[in-house]
Amino acid sequence: MHDGTGRIVVQNLTKQFGPVAAVQNLSFTVEPGSVTGFLGPNGAGKTTTLRMLLGLVTPTAGIGLINGRPFSQLGNPARVVGAVLEAQGFHPKRTARNHLRVYAAAIGVPDSRADQVLQLVGLGAAGDRKAGGFSLGMKQRLALATALLGDPQILVLDEPANGLDPEGIAWLRTFLQSYARSGRTVLISSHLLAEVEQTVDQVVIISRGQTMYYGSLDQLRDQQQARVLVQPSDVGALVAALREDGITGIEQVPDGRIAVSGVEAKEVADTALKAGVSIYGLQEEKVDLERLFFQLTNGQYAAPGQSQYAAPVAYQQPQPGYQQFQAPPPGYQQQPQQYQTPPSGYQQPPPGYEQYQQPPQGYQQQPHGYPLAPQPPQDNPYGQPQQDNPHGSPQQPQQDNPYGRQHGQGGLGGGA
Repeated sequence: MHDGTGRIVVQNLTKQFGPVAAVQNLSFTVEPGSVTGFLGPNGAGKTTTLRMLLGLVTPTAGIGLINGRPFSQLGNPARVVGAVLEAQGFHPKRTARNHLRVYAAAIGVPDSRADQVLQLVGLGAAGDRKAGGFSLGMKQRLALATALLGDPQILVLDEPANGLDPEGIAWLRTFLQSYARSGRTVLISSHLLAEVEQTVDQVVIISRGQTMYYGSLDQLRDQQQARVLVQPSDVGALVAALREDGITGIEQVPDGRIAVSGVEAKEVADTALKAGVSIYGLQEEKVDLERLFFQLTNGQYAAPGQSQYAAPVAYQQPQPGYQQFQAPPPGYQQQPQQYQTPPSGYQQPPPGYEQYQQPPQGYQQQPHGYPLAPQPPQDNPYGQPQQDNPHGSPQQPQQDNPYGRQHGQGGLGGGA
């Protein structure tokens, strides 16, 4: 029998798929009475970890325990843990109510429980509709109702907010928090960081299959101080004034502003005023989970170039000899553009090519009907000798007709 604590324990969990290490020595604990967020970018190993925890994937090393036991030793696991790994396991022609009744019979709960969980997840009016016609958000709710059939002590949900509208997300947040406040355990994986920040009590952040952080949100926020972002008219003068006042937490951000840590915006503004430096922008930046998350997981699948969440760079004075762009002096005139050689890839025109030229002075166009001068004989590619044309112009060669002889080709008048 299990110990009934509702605790999830992951110890040194590792999974190797051939040469790919999906999970590497992962360890954390999920306590009852709280909502724990399991965070990481796509491909970090979240779903693989949950599958090992639920007995669907055999770990290469380590172990995952629920109530002190592996999932396979829980006896009637649906009464202990309710899990949703994907919201697609529905027969499209079966109604939502009948779908739940099938699962209710499998785990030994009465059919009336199906109606209870439909009401609980907000699908009471859709119980007689076929699941194949449900939207993605409704399928998420039906999957959650399936997990709740056994009234489990533990909920394990993979991306539960996927497909939900804002109202559905707000409902899910309230439901999970109330479920945990009743003394139960909730573990949710997600990359919807803004939603998780308002829902969870503690987080497990993984990247490349390894634990990057495990603890409460407050402890995570305390690892980084709030900053004041400043856009001054003279960066060097403001930095020197701040250092004279004993403020040393000065960094340079990629957009050209400077970030000052450990002070309030009022202090920065007062220092700038005393130094005679104009301020074009002043913003207090609060610590948020999203920025911390990207700093912890930055680089796993990052595109080339500097990320906006990359580590800040300490401010440095410009190098000697550095000159900013200056406007040209009064009276400066731009030099006319000189002819340049053709660019690479330019080709000369073929031999014999001549550009169009105007006719010479005194040239007169020949009147209509004036006989043309005789042309020199040309080779006939069709093999037939050319015949004299009484009209004075060479006869055009007859072309092959792919459709055979047609009417109108035997005489000059177009008749048959």
